[in-house]
Amino acid sequence: MPAGGMELLSFLLLHTAARFYRVEVAETLFGDYAVSREWGARGRPGQRRQRSFGNLREAVVTADRWQRKAQARGYRAPEDME
Repeated sequence: MPAGGMELLSFLLLHTAARFYRVEVAETLFGDYAVSREWGARGRPGQRRQRSFGNLREAVVTADRWQRKAQARGYRAPEDME
């Protein structure tokens, strides 16, 4: 989450017990919205990418798109892993 921002939406997906993929939408200090993606091995620092958007709708549509792409690669919500 961006420093000083407010998290609006967050997805955590797991591939196996060892891998994760996280997508978050947060409002920034400048009034725009950021979609942050983080992935990697659990318990280790992951890779992180962030993109800013001028409105919340574009940010949420993009976050949903990244969530669907991760699910197509086998990632699942933790409650669906049982």
